[in-house]
Order: sequence, then structure tokens, then C-alpha cells
Amino acid sequence: MCLTGRVEDTFFFEAAELPGMFVPLVREVMSGPVETVTAAVSAREAATRLRDRDIGSLVVVEDGRPVGIVTRTDVVALFAAGSDGDTLSVGEMMSENPVTIGPDATVTVAAETLSEHDVSKLPVVEDGELVGIVTTTDLADYVSTGAMEPTASVEPQRHRYRPDTAYECEDWYFQSYGTEDGLGVGDRAIFAKTITDEDVQAFADASGDTNRVHLEADFAAKTRFGERIAHGTLVSGLISAALARLPGLIIYLSQQVTFRGPVSLGERVTAHCTVVEDLGRSRYRLETSLETDAGETVVEGQATVLADPLPEEG
Repeated sequence: MCLTGRVEDTFFFEAAELPGMFVPLVREVMSGPVETVTAAVSAREAATRLRDRDIGSLVVVEDGRPVGIVTRTDVVALFAAGSDGDTLSVGEMMSENPVTIGPDATVTVAAETLSEHDVSKLPVVEDGELVGIVTTTDLADYVSTGAMEPTASVEPQRHRYRPDTAYECEDWYFQSYGTEDGLGVGDRAIFAKTITDEDVQAFADASGDTNRVHLEADFAAKTRFGERIAHGTLVSGLISAALARLPGLIIYLSQQVTFRGPVSLGERVTAHCTVVEDLGRSRYRLETSLETDAGETVVEGQATVLADPLPEEG
């Protein structure tokens, strides 16, 4: 069901407990700030920090970038072998070149990465900077409940979860953050869904864009894409869907988009919208983007919206 609650003076809306729902992003489950050390720190000091802070690992950083990781297991093995913790540095005992993940990867991708590389912790890196860490413990609830994959066999059901949307479907995922009094700089919304063949067919009928690269597999196979792809306007429409889930009555004023890559049929796409400027008179400018589950940015741009209060009901 839909969750609505106050979190640190922020209204938080989430459709994450529905059967067949799209899973959360890493940024929603990661821990932070991350405890870090430099490679020059002694092994004893690292062991002391692990003990005093009651944590399982320290990320080794250089200029804000993770270059290694040292865990309690590493420290136990070190002292069990009789090594001198004062003369041995973290750089000599750490696991180098740790596997990392981006904050906008899904929990499913994070779990697969942990399993593939046989590790229990993934530093989360954004724009080259360490922003968090996600562990097997963080993901345990999603793994154990089997909520990590959408249930394709479940026919999407339509429900009303929010006061500003007419309905939501169980295979959609969204989160929206906004202040009590309306929008503000830093507020954001996320919306994700899978682009299906039915979506493409319906959009072709509704828009009149019957380009064969969207509709005919044999024709599309001979193009540079090698397969059918979704309409660019259909994909960018997910930005509008994310905007609709910001608090208030959101009215689209303008949208600038740059298409970075195609979206295949059956691909899951996530729209991100962040308020970056208050233009006055209830108008706001937002940075917008669309990413695939693989973390590839397929659309970038900016939007301008008008945020009116919702009409009173009853």
C-alpha cells in the first residue's frame, strides 16, 4: 500500500510495498556518511576505529575517491597472524580497487553485483565522490521477501494513492519529496516504469508517430539500433509523470531535452526531477534526466513548472 508520512519536515510518498512493485534505488537504502581512512593510517588505528564506532568496515579514500576497503575480518586475520599493527599500514592490508555502485542503480543491480563479486559491501560513488555504502544487511529485507523483481504475471491494478494523481499502477515506482508549504530548491521526484510493447503501440496510435523502427522488428533490425526502440517522446513523458508526483498541482510550462541513447522495449526507465531554482510567482526550474536500470543516462534536460495549490475537495 502507499506510505505517507513526515520525515524531517519533508512529506514522503512511496509506492514500494505493493506486490510486483519496482524496487528502490541504492540511494534510498545506502548508509552514510561513510567512515573512511587514508592508506597511511596504521592497522592498529583502523582496528581501534572499527571497534569504537562498532562498524564492519572502513573505506580507504584518496582525494575523496575510494581506493580500497578494510574490514573487521581483515583486521582479525592480521593480528591472528602475529603482524605488528603499529608498523603495518592500512594500504598494505586493504582490498584494493573496491567494487563500487552508483546511487541510482536499483537494489536488484546492487544485489547482483554483491553476488557476482562475492563481496558484502559496495561503496556508493557519484561523480567520482564517495556518498554512501550499501551492504548485504541493507539488502536483506528485499532479498528475503522476494520484492526485488517486478512480478510480470501480475496484471497492473489501478489505485489512487496521492491527492494529486487520479490513480497509480502496481508496477510503477515513485517517490516524492517536498516541503509542507509547497516546492523548494532541493525537492525532487522519481518515477519508474517498464516501457512495454503495449505502451509503444498505444503511443503510436495516440500520436500518429508510426515510424517503423518503433513498430516493426524486421525493419528495425536493419537500422543502426538493431531492434525496435521506444519513441523518444514516449520515454521523455516519464519526466512529466515524475513532475506530477511533486506536491501540489504541477503545471508544465516548458521542457528542454537532449536524447543520449535509445530505450529498448521491455527496458525499465527511471525519471529524476530535482528543483534547482525558485523563479518566483510559484514557478520553478528543475534538472531532469532519465536512466535505464543499467545506469545509462538516455535523456537529459531542464523543465520549468508552475506549482499551484491543490483545489479543495468536498
